[in-house]
Amino acid sequence: MEKFFQFKERQTTYKKEMLAGITTFLSMAYILVVNPIILSQSGMDQGAVFTATALSAIVGTLLIGILANFPIGIAPSMGLNSFFTFSVCIGMGIKWEVALTGVFVASIIFVILSLFKIREKIINAIPQDLKFAIAGGIGFFVAFVGLKNAGIIVSNEATFVSIGDLTSPLTALAVIGFIITVLMLVRGIHGAIFYGMVITTIIGMSIGLIDIPSSIVGTIPSLEPTFGVVFSNLDRILSPQLLAVIFTFLFVAFFDTAGALIAVASQAGLMKNNQIPNIGRALLADSTSGVVGAVLGTSTTASFVESSAGIAVGGRTGFTSVIISTCFFIALFFSPILSVITPEVTAPALIIVGALMAMEVSKVNWNKIEVVIPAFVTIIMMPLTYSVATGIALGFILYPLALLSQKRYREIHPIMYVLALLFACYFIFV
Repeated sequence: MEKFFQFKERQTTYKKEMLAGITTFLSMAYILVVNPIILSQSGMDQGAVFTATALSAIVGTLLIGILANFPIGIAPSMGLNSFFTFSVCIGMGIKWEVALTGVFVASIIFVILSLFKIREKIINAIPQDLKFAIAGGIGFFVAFVGLKNAGIIVSNEATFVSIGDLTSPLTALAVIGFIITVLMLVRGIHGAIFYGMVITTIIGMSIGLIDIPSSIVGTIPSLEPTFGVVFSNLDRILSPQLLAVIFTFLFVAFFDTAGALIAVASQAGLMKNNQIPNIGRALLADSTSGVVGAVLGTSTTASFVESSAGIAVGGRTGFTSVIISTCFFIALFFSPILSVITPEVTAPALIIVGALMAMEVSKVNWNKIEVVIPAFVTIIMMPLTYSVATGIALGFILYPLALLSQKRYREIHPIMYVLALLFACYFIFV
């Protein structure tokens, strides 16, 4: 097992990998609760979506761990599930059965692009400075999500955002958890992020801010309401409306996943010579899980940036992903316990992980203006637009333009020109 996952080469141990796997699972376990709630508003059966969410996470995470040896968790994407429900089903009036078929078709296209290594070539064509900017930008994005979930940052009509009420009990709990985790981290305690979540949970339950589960074991809901419905609507995929939906799923999912893989690989020290080893296998695992998820009954899956929490604890190999999959499998039977993993519990971990990921920004060449502007826009627009894909798209448009203005067109990979044009068309016409 150690030889298969290259423990020696990546300087890791079973203890580190197991702790990393559990930490990542706890950081992304909210998807088991949130995804069914969001998709049920489109008319889907909430219980079936819960089971589909867990099973698609198990399959995708196990595949990326074994095939690519990546310490990453895969599950239905936050953002794409909201797009599925509120934009496609409610906004466009498309039935969830048809929209799910769109997810299925987009995932099939992803598999084809992965098999022909087109996705791999695109990711390898991204300039190194932009890769560092993407990794750092995702750090700011993750930290912003954590601050929002904790109630530390709230919306404000006059200034868009402002500081929240730090005396609010749940926000105070998150602040206390953050301080405890930081103190353990700077003291050099291994697993500080994991222990911080556990301590925060115990404090929350002891003072009545987090409900103690009334039961431990729960029944697994049936998949019957959603399983296989994608096959009965394949005749509708050529409608202009659904084609636009499929393209949007492709665009957002592609660069959400690409951004997550780049960020996590960079943080884990896996990137070599501006390339990520086994990236093709990782992308194939990711796209395959999307197909499986659509057939089971959930929206598009993606690599989770929360995987960086496990990497911060020491996860370096696919064995971390095996542990994450195992945790999702166990969660199928112990769903009532998931209620203790509240946003306030995971928020401190996300803020700290965001800070650690933001360190990648230091590797960007800040001495060249043609690099600074695209990198800065990529970084700042991720949290401001609440979209990793949008930040990447804007940076990809600016970077070729900046170098073209200096008549350095030969330094730009042809793929970057194509991407810049596609992104510009996307913003104009979609």
